[in-house]
Amino acid sequence: MPYVITDACIDVTDRTCIEECPVDCIYEGSRKLYINPAECIDCGACEPVCPVSAIKSDRKVPEAKKAFIADNARFFTEPLPGRDEPLGAPGGAGVVGPLGVDTELVAAFEGDPAT
Repeated sequence: MPYVITDACIDVTDRTCIEECPVDCIYEGSRKLYINPAECIDCGACEPVCPVSAIKSDRKVPEAKKAFIADNARFFTEPLPGRDEPLGAPGGAGVVGPLGVDTELVAAFEGDPAT
C-alpha cells in the first residue's frame, strides 16, 4: 500500500487531498478518509496538501501509528458496518460518494491524534 491516512485525519476530514488525487482513490468514511491501495498510483500528490500531516507513505508511518496501515486496507477488504460485501476497488471515490461509516478502529478511536 503506497500511502496511508493516519489518525490525525480523524474528525478533521479536510478533503484537500481528495481534490489533489489524480485517480480519485481517497474515500470518505464518517470520521476519516481512506486511500484505496488497489487504486493509488503512489504519486504522492495528496501528502503535501494535508493540513494535519495525516498522510504518509506506508514505509514512513511512525511505529505508534502502524495499526493504520492495516486499518486503511481493511476499509476496502472487509465489509463495513451496514454492508454485506467489502468495498473493494469500485473505480474511484466519486463512483460511490461518502460512505458514512468507518472501520472499527476509527469508529472507536478516542485518542489524541496529535500523539
